[in-house]
Amino acid sequence: MGGESATRTAPRTGGGTGMGPVGSRTGQRLSGLAVALGLVLFLGGFGWGAVVYRPYTVPTGSMTPTIAMGDRVLAQRIDGGEVRRGDVVVFTDKTWVTNAPVVKRVVAVGGDTVSCCTNGKLVVNGKQIAEGYLKGGAVEDKTIPAVKVPKGRLFLLGDERQGSLDSSAHLTDVASGTVASSAVSARVDAVVWPMKGMLERPTGFETLGGLSHPGPLGAILAVIVAGAVLVLGGGAYGPIAKLAAGRRARTRTEPAGAR
Repeated sequence: MGGESATRTAPRTGGGTGMGPVGSRTGQRLSGLAVALGLVLFLGGFGWGAVVYRPYTVPTGSMTPTIAMGDRVLAQRIDGGEVRRGDVVVFTDKTWVTNAPVVKRVVAVGGDTVSCCTNGKLVVNGKQIAEGYLKGGAVEDKTIPAVKVPKGRLFLLGDERQGSLDSSAHLTDVASGTVASSAVSARVDAVVWPMKGMLERPTGFETLGGLSHPGPLGAILAVIVAGAVLVLGGGAYGPIAKLAAGRRARTRTEPAGAR
């Protein structure tokens, strides 16, 4: 009699490669929970960012090298009373010829006396300010007579001092080039395109008082990334469980000896 070969296959369980849900019930529930929580975090992070930040495209090179012409920035919505020395702010002042938002750096606040230059440095309240954000650490050569900044107003300069139409270009105005704090709508927190990251806080102003703190951009990005990871991880559970079930089914298939 000729030999006969046969294959015995272990019975398939409900968790195999059928059309029903794959994986354990606990795994399926956790997967669904991860996807739901991930969506909440992901969408919530974008919503949080939309409430706190405003995007701007800087149209000129007056803030070079900190912000170049055409750079896309994120600016935190703030009240004018939150502005600190050294902040790069977005404001609108009709007396500056244009109604468009302008981006400049605050170098003096209400009550300060500002002038330039002593030993090539900006002077605020009698103290020389080290401005590491200037191009190549350049020294000042712009002449600004002593200006006493009125309460509730700001004195602003561009980081590109030679070509910036800033407070120094409006010294003959009634307000001596100063801008009302209430004209400020936002504080620039980061350059996002090209990706230059968060703006550094200018330590040269620390001797005059506290600096502003970075906004919650880092926390917002962390929430968005965490949400994306949860969505991807939860969504991957089904395919991974199906693949694992298929491998288990193949290992249960046992060849029978010849009889």
